[in-house]
Amino acid sequence: MTSVLSDPGSWVDTYGDYLFRYAIVRVGDQSVAEDLVQETFLAALKSRESFASRSSEKTWLTSILKHKIMDYFRSKHREKADSFDPMDFSSIEHLFSENGQWNIRPKEWKDDPESSFEKKEFWKVFTHCLSEMSEKLRTVFVLRELDGLRTDEICNGLNITPTNCWVILYRARTYLRKCLEELWFAPQRQEQK
Repeated sequence: MTSVLSDPGSWVDTYGDYLFRYAIVRVGDQSVAEDLVQETFLAALKSRESFASRSSEKTWLTSILKHKIMDYFRSKHREKADSFDPMDFSSIEHLFSENGQWNIRPKEWKDDPESSFEKKEFWKVFTHCLSEMSEKLRTVFVLRELDGLRTDEICNGLNITPTNCWVILYRARTYLRKCLEELWFAPQRQEQK
């Protein structure tokens, strides 16, 4: 199967919304997301001769955008070397005792999480929960869980230790779980009663 690139003039109409949504979930800032998508189109235009046709045009553009996002995180965190302080988690500290045990146990989800992923309303709540996270939690969570980067790639890109990375991931998952319980799963249980 050989993929051929379409007219670059059609890329914005065809892929612009998708790429913007992809970027906004990851960076949490509309103007930055817009800039990254523009940079993606520019880089694709400059390198279209090297398109190897091993993937679809959408996959190729998304791959370029992933690199642009990672470059953005690298440059941003070089400027703020101390931005990944693993002790800056005051918003969820009350959930744990001093020895790391739960003070407030997570609720059991009665609904099937997999079926929730198929609902547009869920993704609105999920995106809202991501946007409410601190930047450091969201960045590491998105790179690991949504983009599938390995821990060493995240650590190298953001200049953090593996231990810090795992602490941040743990806190991000905990925050996300709490937010989803409050905004998605708890209201559904109440409606079902």
